Amino acid sequence: MVPVAIDIGASSGKIVIGEMINEKLSIKEIYRFENSFNIKNGTLYWNIDYLLKEVLKGLQLVKKAGYDRCTVGIDTWAVDYVLLGDDGKRLKEVVSYRDNRTKNTINKLTKRISKKSIYKKTGIQFMPINTIYQLYEEDKTVLEKTNQILMVPDYLNYRLTGISCMETTNASTTQLLNIKSSQFDDTLMGMIGVKRSQFPQLIEAGNVLGTLKKQWFPEFDLPHCQIINIASHDTASAVVGIPATNKNWAYLSSGTWSLLGVELEKPIINDAAFKGNYTNEWGACRTFRFLKNIMGMWIFQNVIKELESDLEYEELIVEAKKVKPFQQYINFNDNRFLNPESMVDSIQTYCKETNQIVPKTPGELSACIFNNLAIIYSIAIEELENITNKTIDHLYIVGGGGRNMFLNQLTANLSGKKVLVGPSETTSIGNIIMQLIAKRKVTGIQEGREIISKSFELKEFNPEEIDRKVIKSKFFEVTRKIP
Repeated sequence: MVPVAIDIGASSGKIVIGEMINEKLSIKEIYRFENSFNIKNGTLYWNIDYLLKEVLKGLQLVKKAGYDRCTVGIDTWAVDYVLLGDDGKRLKEVVSYRDNRTKNTINKLTKRISKKSIYKKTGIQFMPINTIYQLYEEDKTVLEKTNQILMVPDYLNYRLTGISCMETTNASTTQLLNIKSSQFDDTLMGMIGVKRSQFPQLIEAGNVLGTLKKQWFPEFDLPHCQIINIASHDTASAVVGIPATNKNWAYLSSGTWSLLGVELEKPIINDAAFKGNYTNEWGACRTFRFLKNIMGMWIFQNVIKELESDLEYEELIVEAKKVKPFQQYINFNDNRFLNPESMVDSIQTYCKETNQIVPKTPGELSACIFNNLAIIYSIAIEELENITNKTIDHLYIVGGGGRNMFLNQLTANLSGKKVLVGPSETTSIGNIIMQLIAKRKVTGIQEGREIISKSFELKEFNPEEIDRKVIKSKFFEVTRKIP
């Protein structure tokens, strides 16, 4: 049975087939589709029925390509959920994490329980998008009717098989799991008005879930599909797919979000991790992803849409290279950049508030974004080294953002680390590796990474001479002016 990865991000989804040929992994994209949220009565929603239909269309193309039998793993973004009633049907549309309903919810909840107490229980960073804050703001009349709460990939699996469970890599991002008991925390559930009985069984990645019910979808000519619980959080799958065979490495999963971290056998929950807002998300095979969420290519994607420029992605990078570097210092982790009405206005206003040169042209705005992302990455790497008490020698950049060679070199320059980039479809590859582990064709993550390292070429970026200390010092000086 050939493994098929279904990888759905916040802006697009894809279906990728993986095959082992001469002890190397070969991948082939079969289908790609767009994804975005819709606005209805002032609320942002995902079109989950559309996503299910796109999954089925992709699987139909898998069969058309000559694959009658396959295993299937689904990964998506984290934190968002689906509410099901007693009849197993969805009670409402799926709200997007970028909706403003949780803008002030952290402050509301932490008046009842301290941030430190929540962090000690969960080890998860504080972000207004986390599931715990979304459920806090959920319509209580709907929650009372809710029989099951499923994360997005678990819901798609449920629609395909009729079997409900909650895979742990995605479940951990709810900020509701107690890191000591490995179960949902009773205190936190009580504070937001949900019960343990409303959540399905927690399942580790790397297990067979069930068989796709083809009879439920007679309009599609589908292959025989065995659904696998892979690492369903897309970042968890991306980390599995990193071709790291050396020690002392960190990863940067660069996409809509940038997630920078290390893989650990045990979580780190101390004052430094708490103050730095680092998270201990659960990884595949009982590992932990100790990482920091950074506002990533979302900034650039929005600027491109707003400018409606004739310049293509690569052309904007060329224009950015022409601009004198480090003319602005901006903390893109500021919540104002989460989902503003205008990303360009938000950037320019930030510069005006801090008495900096205001970027105006497409090249100036692009350079501003890339320069500051590289600074933020380098600061996070320093923090990682200090908190983990380990030296990082190599930074692996994976995901779509890795095709930005200019940003890759900036990251090497500012961090002083060797940067290794590729393969570009790391999330799909990690998804496929977990399917092979579940079917016992690969013994574990390390063997999977060795296979990946033999199968795909990496691009190297070595740090160039730059006064990185002065640049980072200036960044702190400017960004601390913002309350």
